[in-house]
Amino acid sequence: MINFLDISYLQSGSEKQQKAYQVLTEHQIMKKLAAFTPVLAGTIPINIDIESSDLDIICYMQDKTAFTKTLTEFFHSKKGFKITAHPGFQSVKTNFFMAGFEFEIFGQAIPTTQQNAYRHMLIEHQILLERGEIFRQEIIRLKNKGIKTEPAFAQLLGLKGDPYEALLGL
Repeated sequence: MINFLDISYLQSGSEKQQKAYQVLTEHQIMKKLAAFTPVLAGTIPINIDIESSDLDIICYMQDKTAFTKTLTEFFHSKKGFKITAHPGFQSVKTNFFMAGFEFEIFGQAIPTTQQNAYRHMLIEHQILLERGEIFRQEIIRLKNKGIKTEPAFAQLLGLKGDPYEALLGL
């Protein structure tokens, strides 16, 4: 199993994963976010990304003010920079573009390894290992048709109900 808590696995991955590693290390993104236990999540780490996939970084935000200040300090000058607060989820999200990637940095008052984005990624990775390359290509095909990741998995696996919850039940 890949240690998703250390981005070094990206160095030996797909071309996009290697480029992601280069951008993340060159711009010291994880180091700048280190106080918030950052983890790269989403589709790029598990190699089911499509052209429009962004770099999703989840963070453990114990102090909303400190997190927002850090995001603003390091990324305010990046193209498309915006911060959005989601009171219902007790979360803060920032989006921006840099070095050929769209970034989404998400902070929530839950440790990163307990956040749904991380849990979904681990489950999806395990399914991909079990189901193989043809299944992976089918996920990518559905994503290219505009279907989000979790609904694509749910569709191919025949899961009923809310795809986000159904995946967590596996």
